[in-house]
Amino acid sequence: MKVRDIVEALNLKVLSGESGLDKEVEGCYVSDLLSDVMGNADMGCLWVTLQTHKNVMAIASLKELAAVILVKGLDASEDTKEQSNEEGIPFLSTDAETFETAGKIYQLLNA
Repeated sequence: MKVRDIVEALNLKVLSGESGLDKEVEGCYVSDLLSDVMGNADMGCLWVTLQTHKNVMAIASLKELAAVILVKGLDASEDTKEQSNEEGIPFLSTDAETFETAGKIYQLLNA
């Protein structure tokens, strides 16, 4: 399944990093603690979080994540969006809560 498929299925807003929408999604990791994601997320995962600052992109790039999904209708800072575009890692947003978002992703990836 590609990031683009997740965007369409969950009606996510693409904030930046459109060039990465065709990346394959290998799984999902949910955490708001950057060090936790850095130590435990696997390459190709979606990252569901409420963190919006530039360091999120540094971790997403380091771990070669497929995309970052912001919950609760949050938006990324402009410098974060710029880095997302440079790295080709989509930054996405949903109005849904973390629990609901993670549950829907789980269903999509395990259908």
